[in-house]
Amino acid sequence: MDGFPVARRPGEVRVTEIAAKSALNRVRGMGFTWSLNPFTGCAHQCVFCYARGTHAYRELDGVREWGSVLGVKVNVAAVLRAELASRTYRGEEIAVGTATDPYQALEGSYRLMRGILTALRDARAPFHITTRSPLIVRDLDLLAQCARRADVGVAVSIATLDEALAREIEPTVAPPRQRLRAVRALADAGIRVGVAVAPVLPDVTDDAASLASVVHAAAGAGASHVWHSALNLGAITRDAYFAFLAATRPELVDRYTRLFGRGRYAEPGYAREVAERVHAAILATTFVRSRRLAPDRTGAQIALL
Repeated sequence: MDGFPVARRPGEVRVTEIAAKSALNRVRGMGFTWSLNPFTGCAHQCVFCYARGTHAYRELDGVREWGSVLGVKVNVAAVLRAELASRTYRGEEIAVGTATDPYQALEGSYRLMRGILTALRDARAPFHITTRSPLIVRDLDLLAQCARRADVGVAVSIATLDEALAREIEPTVAPPRQRLRAVRALADAGIRVGVAVAPVLPDVTDDAASLASVVHAAAGAGASHVWHSALNLGAITRDAYFAFLAATRPELVDRYTRLFGRGRYAEPGYAREVAERVHAAILATTFVRSRRLAPDRTGAQIALL
């Protein structure tokens, strides 16, 4: 992709260990009250990532330096446990992975999510996790324990089943088939799991057949539901994504310029068209009600329903 940064190898990424002052961030105007991100930055280097703008806070280039510097909040589990026990937290839902993937490759060695899930379990805190990584299946045991005590959900993001295209837009993410296997493992363990067709990229992943294929595959893997999200071209992401288009699909630059204008999202008419395509695919698909874990009110092991 001439003119657009290529994916970095692990050795080209600088990792910094951080002593976090807080774990929970209050969120307003969303369907959840708190967000939690164990890392800063993300190794996935997705061309469409809306979190690229967070690099500006650290005086980094969100276009060319995204994914080059990663921060690990090594004390996040201990800080979270203290915050969950404080009077500020009152049992509201927590979104894990809103500005980074909590199961990116670094998690394999740092294992921050093990401590985070243990703290959430002990506090009986409701939460949902969004990830593109099949590494989440490592924590099936803790996720099941959490799901017996509170409302727990997982969303596995899959934008396309086309593996070549997936590698192009999500350079270091596991192939779609591996993520579908993770969906199956989560569903079989009794975890409420859905697939996020996210984000939908105009004229790249938005045709009806492509969207329907992800929906059907999600249901086949045991997902209880599917949802989609629109491409969010905030200031830094817009620059990065247009650089990607110019390098790989220059014929689409004018189309995107008209479609997005000066805004973050595509024009409403287009958004309705995509929503209708996804809705039609969902209506044409049978989702099997996933088995759910019985609530644990005693602390004892309880069998699957």
